[in-house]
Amino acid sequence: MSELNRRDFLKKTSLASAAIGSATLFPEYLQGQESRPAMAQYMGDYAAPKLDNVRAAFIGVGARGGYHLKFLAALPGTEVVAISDLYEDLVKEKKQWVREVAPENRHTNIKLYWGAEDRWKTMLDEVKPDVVFIATNWHNHAPMAIEAMKKGAHAMVEVPMAVSLQEMWDIVDTSEQTRKHCMMMENVNYSRDELMFLNMCRQGVIGEILHGEAAYIHELRWQMEEQERGTGSWRTHHYAKRNGNLYPTHGLGPVAQYMNLGRGDDMFEHLVSYSTPALGRQDYAKKNYPADHKWNDLDFKGGDLNTSIIKTRLGRTVMVQWDETSPRPYSRLNLVQGTKGTLAGFPTRVALEGGVEGLTKDHHRWVQGEQLETLYQKYDHPLYKRLNQAAKGSGHGGMDGIMVYRIVECLQKGLPLDQNVYEGCLWSAVAPLSERSVAQGGYPQPFPDFTRGEWKNTKPLAIIS
Repeated sequence: MSELNRRDFLKKTSLASAAIGSATLFPEYLQGQESRPAMAQYMGDYAAPKLDNVRAAFIGVGARGGYHLKFLAALPGTEVVAISDLYEDLVKEKKQWVREVAPENRHTNIKLYWGAEDRWKTMLDEVKPDVVFIATNWHNHAPMAIEAMKKGAHAMVEVPMAVSLQEMWDIVDTSEQTRKHCMMMENVNYSRDELMFLNMCRQGVIGEILHGEAAYIHELRWQMEEQERGTGSWRTHHYAKRNGNLYPTHGLGPVAQYMNLGRGDDMFEHLVSYSTPALGRQDYAKKNYPADHKWNDLDFKGGDLNTSIIKTRLGRTVMVQWDETSPRPYSRLNLVQGTKGTLAGFPTRVALEGGVEGLTKDHHRWVQGEQLETLYQKYDHPLYKRLNQAAKGSGHGGMDGIMVYRIVECLQKGLPLDQNVYEGCLWSAVAPLSERSVAQGGYPQPFPDFTRGEWKNTKPLAIIS
């Protein structure tokens, strides 16, 4: 390379690096958010007025939403007032589900909405529910949650909370201005092992927490068969167009609560992210569909496996992985490592310095399998022990039922929800931040502080009995 070309090359690369560095250190999503909107209230520990009878409406009942509806309808002090979906058959089917679980006809005036894309707006205007459960495609989560809160309802949103960082800021601002809850329904936080690990972390069993590992590894290529309606009909396009960790919260939510991230102790600081090549979906489409099929017209850009590393303000680390393509067993990793031991999932294992009394002699051996029963008896979370039987058959090993039960219980008793609006946004923010980092070759991306500094004064999630 000639000296002239070399100088030109260095100048161009330096300018490019400076541009990337400037965009990363001062990205647009961090700007202009320092001040809370007028008349807004911080919602971190917010407890809404009690609702003796929880009037609930549901938007999207094709899969998850239908099961939330069925479980809630059987709980005392609830009333299903409206069901909305694009499809008439789903709406009428789910109304029949309500009749089956509540034969005493408590839910006597369920209004049904279907057809046009905006029928859910008519529902909000006409029914005025206390709470709305939203289980639609990802792009609709934020607009529906925001409108529900503006119309006077609490919003319960399936994961992720939103797709973009701007939408997350809009959700936070709307919740603070309307004083309505907006909770992302991260059901895995209510799983038995995750609840037990939370209890053990709170009791200091593994000492000071240093590191966590979280994942959503779940081969879902079969969803590509859902081509006209159903999850695969819209989710497949996300795989094709977006490159990052698109579904971080199932693994990250529990680990974040173990660490009290965003609640007094520590906070997300920045993230780096890398994706593998995008091969699996393209190969699957070529193998299973005709050459002129719409899936073979897609240029799949999303890497099969994404690995992101989060650094917290205290210097702790969290690895978050996502893979819905590769042929491998399901895992959420669910690992939390401390100065005195490690708790790990898939399979569930425990190792403590000096061993676990009566089970292992040192930390070089896991407590696992049948040995775990001793630990369940000692450390099972009191919430799991209280609600496990009531939630049986509700889906995902009962975690769905515990979650819906707790939402209703908190609304009826006027208690803060187990997951606040800021946690839902922080956990969901991994998706757009990982996309930015991957696009910039793994460059660090700072996390927005949706709490505007209030996380320092927010109480850690209590061990609820």
